Amino acid sequence: MVSVVLPAYNEADNIELAVSEISKTLSGTGEEYELVFISDGSSDGTYEKIQAASAADPHVKGAEFSRNFGKEAAIFAGLSLASGDAVIVMDCDLQHPVSVLPEMIEKWKAGAEVVEGIKNSRGREGIFHKLSAGLFYGIMSRLIKIDMSSSSDFKLLDRKAVDALLELPESNTFFRALTFWIGFRSEKVFYDVEERRNGSSKWTTKGLIKYAISNATSFSTLPLKLITTMGWIFIIFAVVLGIQTLFRYFGGTSADGFTTVILLLLIIGGFMMLSLGIAGHYIARIYEEVKGRPRFIIRDTTESLTGNLKGQWK
Repeated sequence: MVSVVLPAYNEADNIELAVSEISKTLSGTGEEYELVFISDGSSDGTYEKIQAASAADPHVKGAEFSRNFGKEAAIFAGLSLASGDAVIVMDCDLQHPVSVLPEMIEKWKAGAEVVEGIKNSRGREGIFHKLSAGLFYGIMSRLIKIDMSSSSDFKLLDRKAVDALLELPESNTFFRALTFWIGFRSEKVFYDVEERRNGSSKWTTKGLIKYAISNATSFSTLPLKLITTMGWIFIIFAVVLGIQTLFRYFGGTSADGFTTVILLLLIIGGFMMLSLGIAGHYIARIYEEVKGRPRFIIRDTTESLTGNLKGQWK
């Protein structure tokens, strides 16, 4: 069986359309399937639409969070609830094209354990959003040493890969990068991002920045290492400046240098505060992990999912 996990945050207008188009495509493959919707604390009636779809179609299942926990939590909730031998993760706004699903399933049947959806193009976006997204993926690629420029959350995972992800103990996860990290035999499918049928994107520039910082510090220690690099740069700078100062002093050409001292203090103070901020962010991450709180809390599930509940939500 193939499970399709669909995180949904205020996507009430897209639920019926997603059910219709995905069901039509998967029915054509001859595979047994289920659609697992996760309402991430939606406030527009998304979960009510999921319940109605579940009542009308036994292939549709769903759960609702007690509040908004974020897309990463919704993805892992869906993976926890999915029963399929293969699990596909995709957006319910259908920007991930359903026409690619049969190709993903074929590659899985041919032996691929992870099938990565790779973007040919990002579709129509505003120039500012494109620049923000480009900066985000550029930073993330450098930090985690994986090319994230064309990667997406649109993936198919074999049951072995799903179980490997669910065994990871950390609370702060980065699904897109973790599917590379766990390894397994992988293949790629290429697609063009389609236009949203209804509504607008929930991602903002501020949201992308927050997402980048959160995922960078949950997956990479490079920012911490940069503090050491900055320290060495200032040591070298201090040695050079010290030699210059002594040379001018003994040569009788030393100046008052009050402005230089103030600027140096401001620059060094700025870097020190930045360093403390980076270290503090990692300490906050450690604090969150040590508390051991679950990744998400399920408020309700459709009747068709009740049998899958195991009482362990992380």
